[in-house]
Amino acid sequence: MELKRVVITGLGALTPIGNNVDEYWKNLINGVSGCADITHFDATKFKTRFACELKNFDASLFFDRKEVRKHDPFSHYGIVAASEAFKDSGLDVEQLNLDKAGVIWGTGIGGFTTFLDEVMAFAAGDGTPRFSPFFIPKLIGDIISGHISIMYGFRGPNFTTTSACASAANAIIDAFNYIRLGKADVIISGGSEAGINPAGVGGFNAVHALSTRNDDPATASRPFDKDRDGFIMAEGAGALIVEELNHALARNAKIYAEIGGGGLSADAHHITSPHPDGFGAAKAMQFALEDANMLPTEIDHINTHGTSTGQGDIAEPKAILKVFGEHAYNININSTKSMTGHLLGAAAAVEAVATILAMKNSIVPPTINHFTDDPDIDPKLNFTFNKAQQREVNAAISNSFGFGGHNASIVFKKYS
Repeated sequence: MELKRVVITGLGALTPIGNNVDEYWKNLINGVSGCADITHFDATKFKTRFACELKNFDASLFFDRKEVRKHDPFSHYGIVAASEAFKDSGLDVEQLNLDKAGVIWGTGIGGFTTFLDEVMAFAAGDGTPRFSPFFIPKLIGDIISGHISIMYGFRGPNFTTTSACASAANAIIDAFNYIRLGKADVIISGGSEAGINPAGVGGFNAVHALSTRNDDPATASRPFDKDRDGFIMAEGAGALIVEELNHALARNAKIYAEIGGGGLSADAHHITSPHPDGFGAAKAMQFALEDANMLPTEIDHINTHGTSTGQGDIAEPKAILKVFGEHAYNININSTKSMTGHLLGAAAAVEAVATILAMKNSIVPPTINHFTDDPDIDPKLNFTFNKAQQREVNAAISNSFGFGGHNASIVFKKYS
């Protein structure tokens, strides 16, 4: 069976540094930090009192009052990003075979805010259950793919993936595979997350995962810096229109990039810590290259998982060196989490958008907030520190790794 080619024809983004793709990209290449004091709740008693929240996002501008109440924020975010991507793609529902149009989405936690609000309200009451009839539909992670499919009438593959911080990468790879196997013509894929609440911040504080640099939030996300002290929670969504090549050509669609391949692996090591030698991360990249039938020397750019955590930021460069050898020193490596923070299950989606735009615009966004080299990280690697760099990017990898040892790598390449 001959596999079909798969391309990206639309992009959407709702991030802490931009509420649409254009704002997001402009702030990425200018090295803008999205980190500031938490406003969603009173965080004064928490070890971490800052995060990368959305700025000036008002759900009522996109939904009527009833719809605002019926959706958890993670669904609001996902629907907005998916709508931008759909509009950007130029797709016409009337011209689609809706049985071969689908939605595959990713989220790590789903309706976490809804769960917290409902349970806290119950605990504060007299023990009488007065749960909202929207509680379960708002909470469940798969509801977002359902909402998007209902919005467009898509009757093809429809589900949500959950693999912690690799969730959206798994969703995109699943979309890629369904299309190249001929099971769908077009799939809206991506991820959304809304976990900045007392339980989210408190829970990650409890496992010592978050930065506590409360005196200087804007520089707290320091991937690959010696003085990094944890990641910064973020919220938002990213969306891609994933489409079969001939289907896109037939409607004269603009093509941002082609998906070359995807690689998945497990560390099989620890529930929260990566393999110290980057074994699983290396396997994911190797599998992605093999799937794309590409050589390591063909990769120009890697958007790393790069979370600003102690062990992760050492293991991933080791994995890159293991896979790419001497060519690793020719690759522009970066971590856009230095600006956006960590969007958990949505991270891979917004980082895929950044990776694709780096190819389209021939510029690699920086890894900001680098002050001191880490002696445990090879200084010859080009992490694109502090300033964007112009370069031709013909092929790139986007890495995403999650609690539980989940690893996912996606190869994007210029369409030709």
